[in-house]
Amino acid sequence: MRGDDERQASVWSYIPLEQRVPVDHPLRPLRAMVDAILIELSPQFERLYARVGRPSIAPERLLRALLLQVLYSVRSERLLMEQLDYNLLFRWFVGLQADDPIWDATVFTKNRQRLLEGDIARAFFERVVTEARRRGVLSDEHFTVDGTLIEAWASLKSFKRTDAPGGPPDDPGNPTVNFHGERRSNATHASTTDPDARLFRKGDAHEAKLYYQGHVLMDNRAGLAVDGSLTAASGFAERDQGLLLAARRAARRRITLGADKSYDTRDFVAALRGLAVTPHVAQHTTKRASALDRRTTRHPGDQVSQRRRKRIEEIFGWLKTVGLLRKTRHRGVARVGWMFTFGLAVYNLVRLRTLAAQPT
Repeated sequence: MRGDDERQASVWSYIPLEQRVPVDHPLRPLRAMVDAILIELSPQFERLYARVGRPSIAPERLLRALLLQVLYSVRSERLLMEQLDYNLLFRWFVGLQADDPIWDATVFTKNRQRLLEGDIARAFFERVVTEARRRGVLSDEHFTVDGTLIEAWASLKSFKRTDAPGGPPDDPGNPTVNFHGERRSNATHASTTDPDARLFRKGDAHEAKLYYQGHVLMDNRAGLAVDGSLTAASGFAERDQGLLLAARRAARRRITLGADKSYDTRDFVAALRGLAVTPHVAQHTTKRASALDRRTTRHPGDQVSQRRRKRIEEIFGWLKTVGLLRKTRHRGVARVGWMFTFGLAVYNLVRLRTLAAQPT
């Protein structure tokens, strides 16, 4: 018998959102971990908000919504609000009822600014790492460090001389710029769109673009990010940040640090040994001698680190393909760094969910 195709809309629904989400949905374990972390962050939220005045968007709901934006690669806050309006799964995860009004995108971004000023992304990330340590999946002995380039939200047309203000553009939306034959560098030029971005290129075969540089310290056992930072792009930032990230861990116990060939310099290896860190760095022997010798490379642990260190590329790949960081949508080191740290926290949550589902 053929069923009816009635078009009259129903006015009431008596099924709660909790029942609409399958019990085995992959967002359920994430929601449980996130809720536990947000309860721990509640005292820190209290210090960010006044006790009187008009209520703002709850910071817990802000963070859950931002987590969905990263997890589902929603490219703008306006599209995120659109999804929250009709996506019942998103409403359930954020903590909204089916009939709750959705925030304006501008209001959402202004409320997010308070979380940036309070460095909530770092606090959230550290509690995710603490949860991983509580579950016993971290080694706290063997690590890998590496960096990646994140393209800035600024074009080369905005990269202009700082000592010679130009005239009005012929087209404000897309001006004609002829910089052929002009020698441009970060010492004499800056982007008018994002002054914190730096002109950089990955190698001789690549073109120069405006970039930031993200740095990650990974635990070799589970492939989780245990620390990270974001800086302006430069030729020395990777090694400088690598030493800084390693020093934070070496203060607790002796560790090993894996890295690729770009870290194989005498200064970097000597600095690691000065921190009581064993350098498991890939040897760079092309047209020069390596800074490492048989004291390190003869041990089996060095070969293990050379295999495990490649997993850090999985973190960078996820951040760029899923986490909206192939080309950032934000400007400034502070804001891009906030999203980079938050993206690492979301990656760790997904990784923890995967590890918990594996048979022991």
